[in-house]
Amino acid sequence: MKKYIYSLFLLSASIFHMHAEDSIMVSQADLKALTERIERLEQAQPQSATSQETSTHIQSGKSQRPHRLTIGGYGEATMKRCFYSNNYLRYTSPEKYKNDQYGEFDLPHVVIYMGYDFGKGWSMGTEIEFEHGGTEAAVEIEDEEGGEYETEVERGGEVALEQFWLQKSFNRYANIRAGMLIVPLGGTNAHHEPDQFFGVYRPEGDNTILPCTWHDIGIQFHGRYKWLGYTAQFLPGLESSLFGSKNWIHYGSASAYEFKLANCYAGLARLDFYPLNHQGSDALRLSVSGYAGTSFRNNLQPTNNTKYEGVRGLVSLGAFDWRYKGHGVIFRGSAIYGHLSDADKITAYNKSMPKTSVSKRQNVASDAYSVGAEIGYDFFSLNRTLRDKQQQFYLFARYDIYDAQAKINASRNYWAGRQKVSCGFNYFPIPQIVVKGEFGYGILNQNPHSETNYNNEPYIALSINYSGFFVL
Repeated sequence: MKKYIYSLFLLSASIFHMHAEDSIMVSQADLKALTERIERLEQAQPQSATSQETSTHIQSGKSQRPHRLTIGGYGEATMKRCFYSNNYLRYTSPEKYKNDQYGEFDLPHVVIYMGYDFGKGWSMGTEIEFEHGGTEAAVEIEDEEGGEYETEVERGGEVALEQFWLQKSFNRYANIRAGMLIVPLGGTNAHHEPDQFFGVYRPEGDNTILPCTWHDIGIQFHGRYKWLGYTAQFLPGLESSLFGSKNWIHYGSASAYEFKLANCYAGLARLDFYPLNHQGSDALRLSVSGYAGTSFRNNLQPTNNTKYEGVRGLVSLGAFDWRYKGHGVIFRGSAIYGHLSDADKITAYNKSMPKTSVSKRQNVASDAYSVGAEIGYDFFSLNRTLRDKQQQFYLFARYDIYDAQAKINASRNYWAGRQKVSCGFNYFPIPQIVVKGEFGYGILNQNPHSETNYNNEPYIALSINYSGFFVL
């Protein structure tokens, strides 16, 4: 018991030493280090009822409060100048738009999350995401149109409940979670905060062919034993009528209804290996993840047409992702391959749906893939003064290659596959804030049957981002 109280004292002292303020912001790395310190002290004594009620997250610097609240989030404000056209006909008639360019400002993701530890192993987590600044609409009376009432859409973003779950923790090896969950297929879905990738925007390949951030209602078992982390999920299947030509299964986890259809089911498994854990380090992580689930007839009016008998639309995904962080270097990346069975039948069915339906009514590929890797070096790590101030300055380079139509029997859109090279900087004035700059160049696959080439897609982008917990 004394060691437990002492551990909480260390937590309070560490937090208040960082800033002599009533309310501060703590990075995820700081929270992790403090959590591990408490766990090591707890393992040195028998478990008591009090220690079992300790949250798995550091949620407050106030040691006298056993039930704790976590408030945190992340956000991105971006500016981009594209030296190519955004006209919807740019791939149909590329020669007409080869000199076009455009710019945009955006708030891709602004997220607020909150968690609460009820005690006795029970906890809750929520995450609300505002994409592209959220959505705004108002009813107005138009003076110039006879006083008619009109609904004006003032902002076309989205607001979504990305996470809501309840969890029962038995120990660090066994936890059960149910509700709206993050589906950690691949590196980007598992690690999607802005300080977890170098680019101004999330890795393009993963964000194109998969739901991202992928979240769905389900049940999850997870834990960690020494050098191995593990996660298993049971989920509703994707909806094949929402699959498309440019983004493959990206929109398949969405629902146009007030509930999530579950005529089909799916499962996910993920393993995280930490080979250097025996040295007391998580500097190297190697992860594999897999997903399998059917997707056909997962809509409000499943077809009974005999020509679709036996069609399942099985989505099979496999991914490998990694991260190394040490000696001023960060090296990370991800490789994903996916297969959709009965793609031809699904294409035919989707194209037969009415124009007023939610279906994209497009050709759907049977196979897609995405591979990407990035490496950066923190030049401030060479200066002791800057290191002591926890400032970082990374110069990075990244390479991506992906194809949303790697295999397709229907007419192929070659521009759905491309390579992208990018480089830039990440500056951390403090661990929770990062300023990013990037130059990228998209190199599109060309149609070998056409004399006209697609225009490549260069751009420059800047952003400012935050990610962390607010400890009150």
